[in-house]
Amino acid sequence: MEDVGFYLEEARRSGGPVVELGVGTGRIAVPLGADGIRVIGVDSSRAMLDVCARRAALAGVTLDLRVGDLREPPVTERVPLVICPFRSLLHMHTDEDRLGVLGASYDLLVPGGRFVFDVFTPDAHDIAQTQSKWLEREPGIFEHAVWDESARTLTLSVRDDERETTMSLAWLSPDEWRELLERAGFEIEACYGWFDRTPYKGREDTIWVTRRAD
Repeated sequence: MEDVGFYLEEARRSGGPVVELGVGTGRIAVPLGADGIRVIGVDSSRAMLDVCARRAALAGVTLDLRVGDLREPPVTERVPLVICPFRSLLHMHTDEDRLGVLGASYDLLVPGGRFVFDVFTPDAHDIAQTQSKWLEREPGIFEHAVWDESARTLTLSVRDDERETTMSLAWLSPDEWRELLERAGFEIEACYGWFDRTPYKGREDTIWVTRRAD
């Protein structure tokens, strides 16, 4: 996946250690750890962290995994890089909660440290193509999307042969993300439209590279 390579480049650039908010099953963290970068992974789900720990063990990688809220991560260290991949910030449904995560990320950074994350804003075509349909996104992995354009929320169900999970995501426009980042004190270094670092040109995805100003 292109996002893995992107976040690995950012981690290498920082020199580590890296705090990953919403570490999940370790899809990003394990490759970073395998590259010799110390990763502190935070997630609110103990089950996700258990899967992450197993994946890390199979890869021969040591990760520092901690259960906690992304708005109040249980981390006292100050680091050069905080990341929040795979659209995890969309799990925050209010500006108060979003600013909670942004503020916590700012406080975790050393002066000049960077906060990097990705989110999306759906377009009308994507909504029309996916509304209330089960679609196979990867072999054996199916997604079902219910979009509420007035509330700007997505209820997303994901299933395979063994299990199914449902989550609720809330999106903002890029201008709204920019405003929140500036309110939290960040300077914006770049806003990309994809993980190949092409500039954002109005499509769905935005990848933000920001810096602690002081």
